[in-house]
Amino acid sequence: MITAAREREHAPPGSGGRGSRLLENLRHDVPASLVVFLVAVPLSLGIALASGAPIVAGLIAAVVGGVVAGALGGSALQVSGPAAGLTVIMAETIAEFGWAVTCAITVLAGALQILFGLSRVARAALAISPAVVHGMLAGIGVTIVLAQLHIVLGGNAQSSPVGNLLQLPSQLVHLHGAATLLGLGTLAVLVLWGRLPAAVRRVPAPLAAIGLVTVVSMLLALDVPRVDVPADVLHLRFAPEFPGGGWFAFGVAVVTVALVTSVQTLLSAVAVDRMHDGPRTDLNRELIGQGAANAVSGALGGLPVAGVIVRSSANVQSGARTRVSAILHGLWILLFVAVLAGLLRNIPLAALAGLLVHVGARLVNVAQIKDVLRHGDLPVYVVTLAGVVVLDLLTGVLIGIGVAAVLMLWRLLWAGIHAERDEDGWRVVVEGALSALSIPRLTTVLNEIPRGSKVTLELVVDYLDHAAFDVLSAWQHSYEQAGGTVVVDEVGHPWFQSGKAGEPTVHKSRARHVVPRWFAPWSQWQGTHEEVPPIPEQRTGSSMRRGVAEFERRTSQLVRPYLDDQVHAPQTLFIACGDARIVPNVLTSSGPGDLFTMRNIGNLVPDHASCAAGGDASMGASLEFAVDVLKVREVVVCGHSSCGAMKALLDGAPEDAPALRAWLRHAEPSVARYWTQPPIAVEGEEPAGPNQLALHNVVEQLERLRGYPTIARAEARGDIELLGMYFDVGAARVHLYDPRTGSFHSAANPAADRRLTSK
Repeated sequence: MITAAREREHAPPGSGGRGSRLLENLRHDVPASLVVFLVAVPLSLGIALASGAPIVAGLIAAVVGGVVAGALGGSALQVSGPAAGLTVIMAETIAEFGWAVTCAITVLAGALQILFGLSRVARAALAISPAVVHGMLAGIGVTIVLAQLHIVLGGNAQSSPVGNLLQLPSQLVHLHGAATLLGLGTLAVLVLWGRLPAAVRRVPAPLAAIGLVTVVSMLLALDVPRVDVPADVLHLRFAPEFPGGGWFAFGVAVVTVALVTSVQTLLSAVAVDRMHDGPRTDLNRELIGQGAANAVSGALGGLPVAGVIVRSSANVQSGARTRVSAILHGLWILLFVAVLAGLLRNIPLAALAGLLVHVGARLVNVAQIKDVLRHGDLPVYVVTLAGVVVLDLLTGVLIGIGVAAVLMLWRLLWAGIHAERDEDGWRVVVEGALSALSIPRLTTVLNEIPRGSKVTLELVVDYLDHAAFDVLSAWQHSYEQAGGTVVVDEVGHPWFQSGKAGEPTVHKSRARHVVPRWFAPWSQWQGTHEEVPPIPEQRTGSSMRRGVAEFERRTSQLVRPYLDDQVHAPQTLFIACGDARIVPNVLTSSGPGDLFTMRNIGNLVPDHASCAAGGDASMGASLEFAVDVLKVREVVVCGHSSCGAMKALLDGAPEDAPALRAWLRHAEPSVARYWTQPPIAVEGEEPAGPNQLALHNVVEQLERLRGYPTIARAEARGDIELLGMYFDVGAARVHLYDPRTGSFHSAANPAADRRLTSK
C-alpha cells in the first residue's frame, strides 16, 4: 500500500505542491472512509446491544472514535470505535454500576490513558504474551457467541456465559419462529458473502447482511423485536455520574477499562503497521488520542473507544492514505444518525445478534491457535480463555499473565539432566540453566550413579547459580572421597571451574566468550583432563578418540540432514596447504558438499608437462574430476602466512628429507618470481620474507593452473573462475587477489565484492 509519505517522496517536481497532494489523498481517503462507515454502523449498533448499553451509545463512540482519536492519535490509518473485545467488560460494568456511572468510568479511563501516553509507557503493554491477548479475545468471542445465540434463536440471554451455555439446549428446543429465521439468515449472508463475485463484495458484508434481513422483515411485516432508538437521538445529555459508594470497585473498573482499551489499541496499531509501508505508529501519541476520545465519548454518553482491527484493515485495504479517512468516517456516521435515524428502528435485534455471533466466532482464530501451539504457549491461551469465560475478563487475563510468567521462568531456568553409560564408566550431561530449581532433579540423577565409577560430568550450561554450584562441588568431593573419579567437562563458559577457583561468574553478561568445540583445537578442551597421557604419541591418539566421541554426541545429529542422500555437487575446488591451522570449511563458512578440497605441502600445482611425463598425476586427476565431472564453478588456491614450506624454500629443506626436497622443486618458479618481481601488497602493506614468497606462490599457482587443458577449456567457455586467496594466520584474516591491482584485499572489504578473478 502506497502511503502519503511514499506519495510525497515520489511526487514529481512542479506537481502542484501541498494543494495537489491534498487533493490526490482525498481522492483515495473519501472512498475509503465511506467503506469504513458502512462497516462501522452495524458493528457499533451490535456492540452496544451486546454490552447492554443504549443503542445510541455505540454510534456516539463510533463518531468520537473516528473524529477525536483519528485527529489526535499517533496512527495515520488506524480506525477507532466501540470494540467487540470490550463487550464483556462493559456488560459487567453496566450491570454493577448502571449506565451513568459507567460513563464516568469511561471518562476517567480516558484521563488515565492520557497519563499513560504522557509518561511514555506505551511499549510496556507489548510485553504481554501474545497467547494472553489471543486467549482474551477468544474468551470474549466465546462469551459473545453464547450470549447472542439466545437472541438469534429469539430468546433472552442469561447473566453469565456458563448460564448461557447451560440454557442453550432448552433454547434450541423452543425456537421463536421469525426471529430465529432472521438471525440465521444474517449468519448465512455473512458466511456466504465472501464467495460472491468481486463486484458484489464491494458492499461490506455486515452492511449487506443487516440491510437484506431488515428489508425482508419489513416486506413480510414480521412481528419481531427491533432496535429501540430514541426520537431525540441528537439531543446529547452529559450522562456521567459518580457513584455514592463502592469507590474501590469503581477504581478497579476505571483501571480495567483503561488497560484493556490501551492493550487492544496498541496491538491493533502494530497489526495495522504491518499492512502498509508508511510511517510507523507513535504509540504514546496514540494512547493520548485514545484517552481524549474516551473522555469525550464518556462525557457524551458513549461506549469506550479503542483501535479496532476490523475497521482499520478495511480502511487500509480500501486505499486510505492519511488520517482524514478515519475522521471522515466518523462524520459520515454523524450525518447518518442526523438524517436517517428512523431507519435504525427497522433493524431486527435478531439480525444484530447474528452479526455479533459472526464477529465473536471470528475472535476464536484458528490460525492464532496454531501459532500459539507452535510456540508452546497453548496452556497460556487455554487458561486465559477459560478464565475469561468462567470467571470474568480481568481475572482471566491476570491468571493468563501469571501462567505465562511461570512458563517463561521455567523455560529460562530449565535444565536437562540425564546420565548415560560411557565407555569408561558414566557420563552425566547437564544442559540449560542450572539453578536451585533444578537441584531436586540433579541430586536424583547424581545419587543413581554407582559408587567407585569413573564419571564425566559434562556441563553445557549458560548459567550456574550458587546453590547448584554447591551441590555439584559437594557431590564431586564426596564421590571422589569414596574412591570414584570425577572429570568435569565444561562446554562453553567455565562456570564450575571459575567457582572452584574462587572467582565465580555472578551474571551472564560477565561470561567470557568461549570458542565452540568445533572451532577450538583439542588442546583447549581436552588438555585439562588429568587422565591425558603425557606421551605425545599417546596423547594424539587419545585426543582423536575423544574428538570422534564428541562428534557422535554433539555434531552427528546436526550434520546428518546435510549428508543423507546428499548429491556430491560441490561448487568450488579448494587447493590448500597441509598446515593444520588452515581449515577450509571454517575459512569459507561452508558445510558438507560445498568444497572439493585438495591439500599438499605449500599448496602447489605441478606443471602439466611434468604430470603428462609420468610424474605425480594426482593434481591432474583432481582437476579433471572436479571440473569435467563435478562441474565446479571456481578453483581457489589458498596460501597463508608462516608457511613452513615457504621457509624451507628460502632457508633450504632438511638434507634428510629427500621426498620433501623433490616436492618443493615444483615451487622453484615461485622463488624466481619472488626475487625478480615487485613485492605484492596486502591491504597497503608489503609482507617480507616467507610471507611475501607465499603471496607470489599463490599468483604463480594460478598461472600453472592455466597450463592444464581442462582448466583452459573451461575458462574459454566462461564456465570457471580462478581465485587467489591468502590467509593471515595470526590475524585470522582472509584476503583475496585482485589481478587488476596486483594486490590482495580484505574479503570483508566491500570492494572485494568485485569479481576478483585472475583474468
